[in-house]
Amino acid sequence: MAGQRLKTVTVAGTFDVMHKGHWFLLDEAFLIADRVVIGITTDRFATEMKKPHDIDPYKVRLNDVREYLKGKGLLGRASVFPLDDPYGPSTNDGGIEGILVSEETEARAEEINQIRVKKGEKPLLIFVMKMVLADDGKPISSTRVRRQEVDRYGHLVG
Repeated sequence: MAGQRLKTVTVAGTFDVMHKGHWFLLDEAFLIADRVVIGITTDRFATEMKKPHDIDPYKVRLNDVREYLKGKGLLGRASVFPLDDPYGPSTNDGGIEGILVSEETEARAEEINQIRVKKGEKPLLIFVMKMVLADDGKPISSTRVRRQEVDRYGHLVG
């Protein structure tokens, strides 16, 4: 597989307050595959996840992802969809070959593959990305950025 990219990989998230971890996740997805199917949680689904803070509206988060991809010249290789459940098209889209997840969501990828196999679909290749750490050695997260512990680049604030 060396030097060979997949045709299509999927990645998903809330993408609230875009930060270095999100940028690395998206960049990695485009290194893995020619085409990236990106799920962004809807406002309803994000609310169900009970984050410990407010989340920017879907349209803002969608725009942030699109602007980032546009700036990198990757928008033409992406298809973005509103994610309204934990799986999106990953459990039944035969065109998706791989899934990129963070360490904290690896179990969900395993669950997706169990569902695919039961339906007679090929399991997805699972790519697990390490969490991007802030200067203090703890993962960068939207929650930490919102709490003003770190900035979007993982630098300590204050």
